[in-house]
Amino acid sequence: MGLITFLSDFGYRDHYVAAVRARILQLAPEVAVIDLTHGIEPFNIAHATHVLGAVYADFPAGTVHLVGVNDLGAPHAAWLAARFQGHYFVAADNGLLPLLCDGLPEELVTLSAGQQPTSSPTRDLLVPAAVHLAQGRPLAELGPPTTDTYQLLNRQLRLQDNRITGHVVHIDHYGNLITDISRSALEVLGRDRPYAIHFARETVRTIAPHFQAADPGEAVCIFNSQDRLCIGINQGNASELLGLHFDSQVDIRFVG
Repeated sequence: MGLITFLSDFGYRDHYVAAVRARILQLAPEVAVIDLTHGIEPFNIAHATHVLGAVYADFPAGTVHLVGVNDLGAPHAAWLAARFQGHYFVAADNGLLPLLCDGLPEELVTLSAGQQPTSSPTRDLLVPAAVHLAQGRPLAELGPPTTDTYQLLNRQLRLQDNRITGHVVHIDHYGNLITDISRSALEVLGRDRPYAIHFARETVRTIAPHFQAADPGEAVCIFNSQDRLCIGINQGNASELLGLHFDSQVDIRFVG
């Protein structure tokens, strides 16, 4: 039995999520649907990419990920279906897929928009494609292959012999700051040298196993389950208390 995950910026106050789920039920009542979240900030591609990238690989291979974020596309109306690392994705051509895949996916097709315009591309265009894939039918049947997509570029780490410069890429519900600095970057560049992590006016010299390892109110750094450096304050909102936001700079400086 197929599986579809559903991620959107539709929120929880209106009927939009229910309309999409009803459409899936009409087309394929046997297909299971799991909501990732519908609390993505409206039109926020970076937020959607982070949430989807953090969890899609935890689902079984062959899962179809339906993305209803900024679903009219940008700067033109177009929609895509893709295969990447054993998973399928259907989304607007708005830069999300190149960000998620850090380039082009292994297979990518353009979906046909049909003859009639629609005010709900997720319900009317993306859902039929997602159901098609969840039923085990070929991606190639959905449209012509393409490599011409709207491109957004991930900000790259700046690596020097004695420093890693990264940035905040997401702020979670608790105000914790997730950065683009990976555990592997620290280990490879650090070569077991002592280091200090600098952000705002704070300096932290160790990586803790979890946020509660620090005293309440203290800043603490951990690696999350995606092995990304995260900054938090035990029982506090790090973003508010430190004055750090999306794209704020974080440095790791090595000694020796």
